[in-house]
Amino acid sequence: MDQRVTDVDRALRARAAAVIPGGMWGHQNAARLPEGYPQYFSRAEGCRTWDSKGREYIDFICGWGPMILGYNDTDVEAAATAQRNRGDAMNGPSERLVELAELVVQTVPHADWAMFSKNGTDATTACVTIARAGTGRRKVLLARGAYHGAIPWCTPSVAGVTEEDRAHLIYFDYNDPASLDTAVEQAKGDLAAIMVSAFKHDLGKEHILPTAEFAERARARADEAGAALIVDDVRAGFRLDMGGSWELVGVRPDLAAWSKAIANGHALAAVTGNDRFREAATKIFTTGSFWTASVSMAAAIATINKLVRTDAIGTMKAMGQRLRDGLDAQAERHGLKLRQSGPVQMPVVLFEDDADRRLGNTFCLNLLERGVYMHPAHTMFLSAAHTKADIDAALQAADESLAAVARL
Repeated sequence: MDQRVTDVDRALRARAAAVIPGGMWGHQNAARLPEGYPQYFSRAEGCRTWDSKGREYIDFICGWGPMILGYNDTDVEAAATAQRNRGDAMNGPSERLVELAELVVQTVPHADWAMFSKNGTDATTACVTIARAGTGRRKVLLARGAYHGAIPWCTPSVAGVTEEDRAHLIYFDYNDPASLDTAVEQAKGDLAAIMVSAFKHDLGKEHILPTAEFAERARARADEAGAALIVDDVRAGFRLDMGGSWELVGVRPDLAAWSKAIANGHALAAVTGNDRFREAATKIFTTGSFWTASVSMAAAIATINKLVRTDAIGTMKAMGQRLRDGLDAQAERHGLKLRQSGPVQMPVVLFEDDADRRLGNTFCLNLLERGVYMHPAHTMFLSAAHTKADIDAALQAADESLAAVARL
């Protein structure tokens, strides 16, 4: 029995197992991580979290992406509280809905309109549905290994999924224009959409940014076919560029899906689109019991405004680069080979020759013992709340943890 799991956490897991299938689900299930990770947390503030026993961590997971300004950000929570005191889930939306849509359209260059929901899966699915409604076609192109949500048409699991759920999906290799061309030809005039991630961020693998050649080819092939180009910005939205992640390669989509960081932890997702797909967006049926709730919309307005006002992306890039440079220098000093990749504000840290993740797991478990929460295989997240002092404290813990890896 791993002594790093506290009695409080262990008792909560046992209680959960009796009333929740598997005790937990999805990527937040600590059972999927090396034994020793906490499952339950008691509070969070800034860039720090505390587990159910009260142990404090500098957090580089950020709630798996939603926290971008800092847990419990005062400006965001003030806006949310003010709206909560007026009303949240009412018979219809508040004016926050219109204000937020106006702000998103003002912020995102490709957007002529916006729609809102609650989860990233809601947004990606709506994008596909709108693309099919707008083109009258069925085929959707996806990159092999890409993750676009937890629903039968795209979930990584095959349990409960039928062949019919995915009958109209065609796959290509990310960043490979020739592979994309082949997939377009396979669609045989029935192409509704090409969907791409902000960058290639497959679990446990090197993260790869899109090349301009690939992005431009995707835009061109969608245009030639009269199909929609969809960017899934659920994971990366507002961390790489306020206008959308593919602004960095000079390509704008027809439709984009957003969630995670849009409201700094409050449940919200969005679809943005251009005028070509405006009418199609009015024809589809998509709704949810809490999709017009106003508190998360007020939080999103405060979040987007503060991200712009404080140059939060610049802060995240600077702190991410400080972390990356520090880890590289430490690894070299300890005779270890790291493979750090992805945008510096959304890093993944892997070890060379570590197919079984023994090195990565050892590194991360040692970090946990020293009060730093990282992940051995998943995309991590910097926030605007991470300071130089936080990065330097994490690097001190990393130096000691890399020394433990070097002793293996």
